[in-house]
Formats: sequence, C-alpha cells, structure tokens
Amino acid sequence: MKKLPLLILLFFVTISQLYSQVVSSTPALPTATDEVTIIFDATQGSGGLAGYTGDVYAHTGVITDQSSSGSDWKYVIAGWSENTAKAKMTPLGNDKYQLVITPSITGFYGVSAGETIQQMAFVFRNSDGSKVGKTASGEDIFVEVYEGGLNVKINSPTEQPFFVDAGEAITVTAEATGSTSLKLYIDDVEVKSVSSATLEHTFNAEASGKHVVKAVAGDGTTTKEATIYYLVRTGSVLESLPEGLVDGINYIDNQTVTLVLRAPYKNSLYVLGDFNDWQTSPEYQMKRTTADANDIETRYWLTISGLTAQEEYAFQYLIDEELKIADPYADKILDPWNDEYIESNTYPNLKTYPEGKTDGIVSVFQTAQTAFNWQVNNFTAPDEEDLIIYELHIRDFLQSANYQTLTDTIGYLKTLGVNAIELMPINEFEGNDSWGYNPSFYFAADKAYGDKNSLKSFIDACHTQGIAVIIDMVMNHSYGQSPFLRLYFDASAGNYGQPSAQNLWYNQTSPNTTYSWGYDFNHESQATKDLLDRINAYWLSDYKVDGFRFDFTKGFTNTSGDGWAYDAARISILKRMYLKIREVNPKAYVILEHLADNSEEKELANFGMLLWGNMNHDYAEAAMGYSSNLSGTSYKNRAWNDPQLVSYMESHDEERLMYKNLEYGNSNAYYNIKELHTALRRIEQNAAFFFSFPGPKMIWQFGELGYDYSIDYNDRVGRKPVKWDYFDEPNRKRLYEVFAALTKLRSENEAFSTTDFSISVATGVKRINLNHSSMNVTVIGNFGIESATIDPNFQETGTWYDYFTGEAIQVSDANTPIWLTAGEYHIYTTVQLTVPDVSTSVDDFTEASTEKAILVYPNPSNNRFNILINSKLSTNSQLVIYNIFGQKVKSFATTKSASANYQVEWDARNDAGNRVSAGIYFLKIEGNNQSEFVKLIVN
Repeated sequence: MKKLPLLILLFFVTISQLYSQVVSSTPALPTATDEVTIIFDATQGSGGLAGYTGDVYAHTGVITDQSSSGSDWKYVIAGWSENTAKAKMTPLGNDKYQLVITPSITGFYGVSAGETIQQMAFVFRNSDGSKVGKTASGEDIFVEVYEGGLNVKINSPTEQPFFVDAGEAITVTAEATGSTSLKLYIDDVEVKSVSSATLEHTFNAEASGKHVVKAVAGDGTTTKEATIYYLVRTGSVLESLPEGLVDGINYIDNQTVTLVLRAPYKNSLYVLGDFNDWQTSPEYQMKRTTADANDIETRYWLTISGLTAQEEYAFQYLIDEELKIADPYADKILDPWNDEYIESNTYPNLKTYPEGKTDGIVSVFQTAQTAFNWQVNNFTAPDEEDLIIYELHIRDFLQSANYQTLTDTIGYLKTLGVNAIELMPINEFEGNDSWGYNPSFYFAADKAYGDKNSLKSFIDACHTQGIAVIIDMVMNHSYGQSPFLRLYFDASAGNYGQPSAQNLWYNQTSPNTTYSWGYDFNHESQATKDLLDRINAYWLSDYKVDGFRFDFTKGFTNTSGDGWAYDAARISILKRMYLKIREVNPKAYVILEHLADNSEEKELANFGMLLWGNMNHDYAEAAMGYSSNLSGTSYKNRAWNDPQLVSYMESHDEERLMYKNLEYGNSNAYYNIKELHTALRRIEQNAAFFFSFPGPKMIWQFGELGYDYSIDYNDRVGRKPVKWDYFDEPNRKRLYEVFAALTKLRSENEAFSTTDFSISVATGVKRINLNHSSMNVTVIGNFGIESATIDPNFQETGTWYDYFTGEAIQVSDANTPIWLTAGEYHIYTTVQLTVPDVSTSVDDFTEASTEKAILVYPNPSNNRFNILINSKLSTNSQLVIYNIFGQKVKSFATTKSASANYQVEWDARNDAGNRVSAGIYFLKIEGNNQSEFVKLIVN
C-alpha cells in the first residue's frame, strides 16, 4: 500500500486545526467542487466582533498553487471597504455567523480552470472595518480545501498542540472520504478501527509527556493519515538564571544559546523553532526563576545546545498554551506577510519563513557570527553647534531603497556640506512601506532596507567621510505587532483591545488624549526605563550610531493633558535618559522632537539636550512673499544659554516650501513667485538667512533641489516621487550649489558660531549681523515682492565683500540705505573669501515671458546689456540705472507706443562719461505709477 510522508500530512492537518476553533465547515473536508457552509464563531477569535450586533462581512479569497506564499490571497471577494451582498454573513445568534460558498468553491471565487485551490482565506469585519474577526492570536483564518478521493481529518481536538492534565479524558473524532476503513492510533498503537467514514474514541491522558494521535484512512490500496499530538501539563522547573545572562538571546558558544524572557503572570512557556521542527515538547519547556509566577521579576529561560555554528534558526515562544511571540530582543525577524516583497538585491539570501510550521512573526538567532570589520573605530563626531543634519527617508530618497545605494550617495551629501545624516526610523516597523513610526522590534534593523551589515557598512562609510549618523527613535508608542505589547494585551477591550493592567511597559490608555498614536509607553515604569536604556546602548555600541532624534518626547510622561505645559515629571524622565546615553557615549547627540512650552525646552536645552526647532511656517511665508518673522531660528531669541536649537525650514512632517511657493506664492504685475525660477531664488534667499543663524541646522531631503511635491501627495505617509533628475535642471542645480556654498561658509568661518550677533528679521526686509574677531558678517535680504531699501547696520566702515560675487563695496556710512529688488539678498564679509562656484541661473528670455515689464540679457555681462521693455508698460517711461548706494549712474528717456516693445542697449564699460566698474547695479523703470527694479551684474 502507498503511504504519504507523515511530515506532509502534518503540515496540512496542523494548518487546518489552527483555525477550526474559529471557523468550521460543512462538509468538514471540502473539495473545490463542493458547496460549503462556513460557520464563524466570534467568541473564539480576536478583534472585537464578539458581542457585536451589526452587519458582518467576510473579506475572503483563496490560496492556490499560483500563490507565491501562504499570505498571497487570490480571487478576493469583497475588498476591505466593499460591503458586498455576496460576502455578507448571516447571523445565527450566540455570536455565530454563516456564509454559504455556492455553487462551489471554484464557482464562488471564480478560480481559473487548471488552478488548484489549496485553502480558503478569511478575515471577518463589520461594515466600516473597525471591528475584525481573526484567530485568537490575530492571524488570518484559513480553511483547507482537499483534493477529491481519499482524505482524512481529525475534527477534534481542534487546538494544536493540545494540552491536558494527567489522566484527563480526551475524545477524538475523525472523518474520512473515499475510505473503506478508518483506524485510530495512539503512540503507534492501534486503539480503534471502523469501516465507516467517521470515528470517535475517548481515552485518558498519560501521566506525562508528549503523545501522538493518528487517524489512518484506507481504500484498500492507498492510505492517508492525519496526526495531532497532546502534551500533559507539568509545572515549570524552578531554577535561578545563570549569572551574566540578559533578557533575549544569549550566545554561550558556537553550538549553544540561552533564551531568556521576562514574563511575570505567565504560567507556562515553551520554545518552538527549527531546532525541534516547531513541535512543542517537554524538552523545550522553559525554566522559571521564581516560585511565584506573579513576581514582576519572573523570567523564563532555556539553554539549547547541539546547534550548527553559523546556521540561522527561526524560533518563537509559546506562552500559556496559546500566545506565540518572537523574541523582543532579536536582531532579526521573519515576517510571513512582508518578507516575500523584499528584493534579493536589497537583502540577498534572506532566510525563508517557516511556512506551514507556525504563524505570525518569528525571531532568528545565529551562533558564531562573523564580527563586522569596522574601518573607523574612534570616530570624532562634529560639535553640536556645527551640525548640518540631512534628514532622509530611505524609501523616498532612493529608487533602490537600500543601505548599499544609500552608501553610494554619501559623496553627494558630502559635497552639499552635510556633516550628519539623520535616518527616519530603521528598526523593524510594521510592513515594508512606511515612514517607520510604527515600530515593532527595537533591536532589529528593518530588512526592507537591507541586512544589518549593510547598515553598518553605511555608518562606517559615513564616518570615513567625517559624517555622523543619527537615527530616529520612536519610544512614545508602538503598534500591535510589538511583543512587549502582545505579552499583556486585553483583546476584549474596545475595538482592537488595549494593554492589560499587567503590562510592564505600556499604559492601558494614553494620558494625552489630544496627540496619541498606537499604544502608549509608560515612561514612569522601571521596565520601560530599563528597556529604553538597553535600546539606546545597543545602537550606540553595536552599530556605532552617533546619537538619536527621539520622536514626540512630549509624550514621555503620564501627566494628563496635551503635553504643552511645563511638566517636571517629564523633564526628570528625559534627563535620566540623557545621562544614561552619555554614560555609553559622552558625545552622543540627544535630539528631542519636543515642541512644548519654551520654559521646559529651555531647561532641557540648558541641561545639554538638542531640540527640534520647527520654523517651517515662517520660512514658508517668507519664501512666498508674505509677512514672516524668522527670529525663532535664534536660540537667543528663546532665551537659551547655548545653541542647542536644531532649527529647520522643512522636515518630514511639514509641507514642502517649493510646493507652497508654486501654489500660493505672492505676485504683482512684474514679479511672480509662482514662476519656477523665481520660486527657486526665494529658497536661495531663505537658505542665506537660515544658515547664517548660529547653531545646528537641519535640511530635509531634496530641499536643496527645490522638491515641489506636496507632503500629501499619494497620502501623507505614502510614497513620493524620487527626483534625482532635479540635479540635471540648471536652476535646481544652482540651488544645490548655493546650499553647498552656504554650508562651506559656515564650516570654514568661526563667525557663524559667534555668540555676539543681532537680528532684525520680523519685517519684509531682514538683516543679520554677526560679530567675531576673525571677521564681521552682514546678511541682508528683501523678502517682499516690491523693491525696498534696508539699513544694513554695517558693524564698521571700510571695505566689505559680497560672498557670492566677490564684489567689494566701500562703506563710509554704516547705515546708508541699500536698495534691494524683490527677492534680492547679500552676504557681506569684512574679509575677502573665495567666491563659490555657483552656476548662473538660466532665465527664459522668450516672447512667452510677457508678464515681466523688463527683460535684460545677457545678465551678468562684462559690458553690454540689452534692455527690453514689455509693450504692456505704459508710455513715457523713464529708465534709470543706480549703483548699490542709490547714486544715479545712467538714465534713458523713452517714448514708446502702447502696442510695441521698446529696446535699449547699455554699454556699461564704454559709455562715454558713464563708465562703471564691476559690481551690482539697479535698473529702475517708472511711468504712470508703475515701477520695477532689475538687478544688473557687471563682471
């Protein structure tokens, strides 16, 4: 007689019985051609449908031989937001619902001919999806679909593994199709045989151990078998934790690990994994450290030996016979829902998920790992006040969104003048396509971007180039996949449940009802403090990161409210964390996204922490040509003692400046900020002021190229276009060059770190004056849309130099007003510096440029300028050319018809009696209450 391998049978039976307590089917062994009735019992599942009285729908599909994995649903009926009558469940009472799959499984789902259906897949939900029905452990529900002919199934017990007390009565029922005999074996001993399609047998459990129950169906020539096993409950062995072990994975030698899990209030823990074929057995029951399981210091541990050196082993913990979680301290996890979408060039040779062996996320350990060969072991990070941070999101920064490609872009950032890169969250977050603010495993680098050594290689390469690496750490909250949450979670509370009162790390509800995401960490808990310290030390030590940007630190408190007001408890929590970090790395950056009352931020800054300074609104208004006040960029304006303010014009969380310029920019008849060229020049002017304020600065990715896709493009956190082609556009490349010139100016001149400076930045014309023994600096700019004059407030008379042109001006009166056209800016220094290599922007002097009153070309020029006056300007206009101090150099009387353009030529170097030297001049046109300024640059 032909027999199928036991391992293959065990795969199918185990999967079916994992879910049968939540759903049952009639017939019990359905085939693709059968009409099937599905019964869903909401009391056996999770997600909030138990006790619900409204409409319930099945979100359902099938797994076929064409599915790439067990989570690859095909022929889905009723998408998540579709309330289709075909998928509506019929309530039966007592939290049970029925769905008839008719006329057959194949017909109901519309499966193509020749495609083999292996399983039906279900998630049940209410009409708006706020309540769901899944397995007790929160997984999707699957019902096996059998081939025709001989089949066998054990209908009960349904749980697998099945736990019993010694001597407990166990009733086994089995069912077969196409059989002439049906037999039952316990530990390979036949205990019952029938010649019918169903069998039932009751027996008493053994005194201890693991025992196999097998049903064998035969048709005279072939047999098939279904297998389950039961374990007799035994108490955990009490034994103290060996010295030197920590929570998580402890590598003892090349063949041995010891696993430790802190789990008070739990009574039974087993380890499942590749090393025991994912079978629960007494040999893998974990020892307990305390006699009282409710002691909050209770830990469970187990040493596993005989492992193969350097082989990766996947594993989970089985807790109290039903909850399976991955190790929360693992540095690698496998995800059954998302790993299949990770490309091999991003993560080569990624270990495959143990499909059919278990469900949910699993953790991985590997003995005898080869240590990473760091090239830089003693990196000296830039001083805090000198930081030029570049915040980036790997997914939206690179077409090939991985660490290797990111490493290849370091040269671009180095040339830009960046000395620190801040990565948006990179520890394992839920899914692959995310901003990362939904963290799940804090010690694992997310595989969507590559393996951990690729990340280390990136950090090492940055350090080689003198660039620090800062990672975004999310410790205010996490979501449902966090094992720290799942250990103590009340799934019956609310739509999706909440942490139970026993949870060591989370609040049951967030004290901040205004700003809440996911599940809120309890930062007053010692367990959370210990966890946070270990996470920070791990990334500082194992990955050599140079510091952290902590997300929403306003939430690091149990004080109720919206988090704005001064909170002494929160300050104490953050100071404690900061000191612990500095114990590991005395120069580590600690940057807080706090955004709370200045009295609290000032205290934290004075203690040594850096804080995000959101100046997006005012820089956006300034760039668009509206009322703005940039004084908040100054730490002194906030009355802080030291430059601990990491100010920024844009971050991942704010609207992009160029988008707002192009959508909402101010304009008049002759000047329009919505025009691309002008909009880019406005970002230049912003940057000139932004980088001139002393203190650390942050740039958001592609801000240096004028990125103009809205933050809400493709939804707020959705994918954004990766626009490296911007670098090939001359005007955008010029903006990059201006940013690079400004960062170079800061990094090479101590004046930009001075503590002696004054600002006047609350009106349309703005000014910064920096005083330093090495040189003085004056920055002026006109943020309006009309020409205006400004008192430069030069700190001294004499010669000053324009940084971008090298032009020297003689200042005899420090307060002589200077004319500035709309959007014009200058950085003047008392020391002549090397003129930066910045491309001349490309203006479009075409007939299409009809809105401009004056077009001048070429500009700059070493002698001759062509001046074209638009026909829309009134007749009898007057043209006057002035130098920078408002002194008249040349005038033209013009008379033109109302329907024609007028053109005049100025030969600046050869005009008899009006020869001028190299420098900046202004052309003004006036007539009938119309006026416009154009800047002329004589080379």
